[in-house]
Amino acid sequence: MLKRFSVINFKNFDQRAVFELDNPSNYEFNDEVVQNGCITKGIVYGINGSGKSNLALALFDIVLHLTDKEKAFDKYAVYLNLSSNKPIAEFEYVFVFDGIEVIYRYGKKDAMTLDYETLDIDGNEVVSYDYNTGRGYTILKGAETLQLSSELQAGTEKLSRVKFIKSNAILENNAINKAFVSFTSFVDNMLMFYSLDSNRYQGLNIGGGSYTQGIIRHGKIKEFERFLHEQGIDYHLVSLDINGTDDIFCQFPRQTVPFNMVASTGTKSLALFYYWYTVMPKASFVFIDEYDAFYHFELSQELVRLVRSLVGTQVFMTTHNTDLLSNELLRPDAYFIIENNVIGSLDKKTDKELRRAHNLQKMYKAGSFNEKTCEMLYR
Repeated sequence: MLKRFSVINFKNFDQRAVFELDNPSNYEFNDEVVQNGCITKGIVYGINGSGKSNLALALFDIVLHLTDKEKAFDKYAVYLNLSSNKPIAEFEYVFVFDGIEVIYRYGKKDAMTLDYETLDIDGNEVVSYDYNTGRGYTILKGAETLQLSSELQAGTEKLSRVKFIKSNAILENNAINKAFVSFTSFVDNMLMFYSLDSNRYQGLNIGGGSYTQGIIRHGKIKEFERFLHEQGIDYHLVSLDINGTDDIFCQFPRQTVPFNMVASTGTKSLALFYYWYTVMPKASFVFIDEYDAFYHFELSQELVRLVRSLVGTQVFMTTHNTDLLSNELLRPDAYFIIENNVIGSLDKKTDKELRRAHNLQKMYKAGSFNEKTCEMLYR
């Protein structure tokens, strides 16, 4: 699971920004959002242009070079910070798997051009490679004989050496190598999607396709019908084959019409959310940008309750909806504010001891969390 992430010189992050998930407070409510000492469910706030969407892209930059999963390269067209003269963006991910810490660091010149990468497991540097000199090594048991430069085919100089090891080494069965496999599997199963787009996503799967067809493919059409009913939307849904492709239709007394023809924008967005919700248990880390842009506040709250119940999957969402700032849904250390390159949870953004009875929404609107910047967030 992800403990901590930092990035610098990427998009609007001219200074180092740190997303810290391994320093929860000792709240005695909604404790299901903390697992293995890490926050697993959270909501990120920030004004327009503060970097909420760029935080998601930074977190999922790792998917671009370590996996063969779906990639949204167009989102990375402007890569380096435009106000900086630094030649690379730098990223650091800190994970924990079965008590073993894994730290992956790398620098990039653009979305696919690595400058360097290093991997530390349990305090030992097990992979290191400098793409400028073409020199590096690995001490992973079972991968020591791999020549990280000479064995690669021509034209693969941009290939991640960590990915090369994952694909080519037969690793010994030991704790370090298990942590390596857990790390690469975690990255393979990361998922980011956009509620404002028909089905744009990054990670987890390969290929696009209609989310309504995906609901049919997973055999969830009746469950989806019940899900809509629970949200106050009553459709009788059926699957029909049109020109060799099954899709969801709404059956009315007078006519049966395609779901996407009669559903409102909000209902379509809800269908997209439901499709991805059905696969979230398979995901390691999920980020949903502007997840509730089309939803009534009560529906937004219900969806938070749904993802809160997921076990083993970290889920983070961005929103402007302050109605979600409630200790009934999450807790202060699971709400984050991004401002001036600083990402801090509410409990770290004030000197006041936050309790369950506090009205977080009222405090947020009053500016209670804009007065303190914790030096630890820069470390």
